[in-house]
Amino acid sequence: MNVPLGVLIAVFLLIMVRQIGPVRLQIWQIMAGGAFVVLFSGSIGPVDAARAIDLDVMLFLFGMFVVGQALEESGYLAHVSYKVFRRAATRDALVLMIVTGAGLASAVLMNDTLAIIGTPVVLLLARKHGMRPALLLLALAFAVTTGSVMSPIGNPQNLLVAVHGGIPQPFVTFLRWLLLPTLISLGLTVVILRRLYPDDFHTAELKHSQEPIHDHDLAVLSRISLVSVVVLIMVKVVAGVVGKGDVLLLPHIALGAALPVLVGSPKRWGILRRIDWQTLVFFAAMFVVMESVWRTGFFQGLLAQAEVDLRSTAMILGVGVLLSQLISNVPLVALFQPLMLHTGAGVPELMALAAGSTLAGNLFILGAASNVIIIQNAEKRSGATLTFLEFARAGIPLTVVQTLVYWLCLRFL
Repeated sequence: MNVPLGVLIAVFLLIMVRQIGPVRLQIWQIMAGGAFVVLFSGSIGPVDAARAIDLDVMLFLFGMFVVGQALEESGYLAHVSYKVFRRAATRDALVLMIVTGAGLASAVLMNDTLAIIGTPVVLLLARKHGMRPALLLLALAFAVTTGSVMSPIGNPQNLLVAVHGGIPQPFVTFLRWLLLPTLISLGLTVVILRRLYPDDFHTAELKHSQEPIHDHDLAVLSRISLVSVVVLIMVKVVAGVVGKGDVLLLPHIALGAALPVLVGSPKRWGILRRIDWQTLVFFAAMFVVMESVWRTGFFQGLLAQAEVDLRSTAMILGVGVLLSQLISNVPLVALFQPLMLHTGAGVPELMALAAGSTLAGNLFILGAASNVIIIQNAEKRSGATLTFLEFARAGIPLTVVQTLVYWLCLRFL
């Protein structure tokens, strides 16, 4: 019996139903259970499991969780969100601002960063304006995934394509091929959400109210941390342009931004206790489960037997979207990209790989780490959530039309 594949199927199904009898399961509990099974069965040893956990990702998330928690507790995040979203006169405008704002920002700040910072903001907006949290959570999830497609630093898989694909001037190249379809896809996100949630869109004027700062000292430190994130990412962008992208890594950015809070605030221990440890457990467990699946060689063999045309834009997009649901988008790119380069794939094919592996996040919950971050954060803060079926109801048609848009642009422009 192939235990890792059985575990992967079980995890996928349990995340769909989230229920065993009267017991309601959280996503992190399901994935942690899967990791325990593959360890207990001997499918992967403890040492190999520990090595499978990507410390760069864990440290990046930890640092950003510290910054996000401080921003929320101080009241500074709500204060800033009022200044940004008070310009939205109607619900239509509010959803449009969330999708375009989060989408464009995720191309610079990385989608996971926007997921961490944006979740409490959209929950606050939903509560203040009497809107369904699910609508705004979906808007945020789809926006940060879609927007991150057009940048080499928008998400980890794009960074992998840019670094190992030998792409000249990656920022210019990504924008050249992916800016237009990304802007169109962000617009399609609003259209589809409006069709699925018509009762939540109307022209009645929104009434905005400013949120007070709860802790001025912590707000100052939080602002320093937020500015540090932006400045350090800009430094990384410039370093990448001049060929020194490895000088400043993502964990350095997140931990550097968290330092003002961890060093300067007397509330540091309380903030550390309240960060989203459950999501960190999810990611550690996910790395273990995915490594055990990877070691079976099942999907590598499947790709070889299928004789996938590695020069076909449509095929690359399709494989990226579908297979990322099962082995995650970063391992997929790590597997697929060397095969493509070996067959002489060029920039259009690599751009299709970046787009397909990223758009996978809009299909199902497990397609993107940012989806899990948003759902875990929402459940922790307010009890609001997105079910598998609710996400798929919007995600499936959105992914289909977005994939078509990227195929048309990559194929004919």
